[in-house]
Amino acid sequence: MGIVWTVLVGFAIGVVAKFLHPGKDNMGLIATVLLGVAGSFLAGVIGQAMGWYQAGQGAGFIASVVVAVVLLVIYGRLQDKDI
Repeated sequence: MGIVWTVLVGFAIGVVAKFLHPGKDNMGLIATVLLGVAGSFLAGVIGQAMGWYQAGQGAGFIASVVVAVVLLVIYGRLQDKDI
C-alpha cells in the first residue's frame, strides 16, 4: 500500500506544481508522478535535515510542491537547450 500512496501523493504534488508553473509543460502522466515523487523526496530530505519540520506535517506538502516547481523549471531549461 505504501507504493500506491507514494504514487498518488506524487501525482497530486506534480499536478499542483504544473498548475503553478507558467507555460506549457510537455509531460505525460508518468513524468508528472515522477516529478511529484522527486519533489517530495528532496523536500523531505532537505526539510528534515535542516529541522524545519517532521515527517507528516503539512509544511512537508508545501515544501514538496515548491521543490517540484523548482525541478519543473530546471526540466524546462534543459528542454530549451536542445541537448
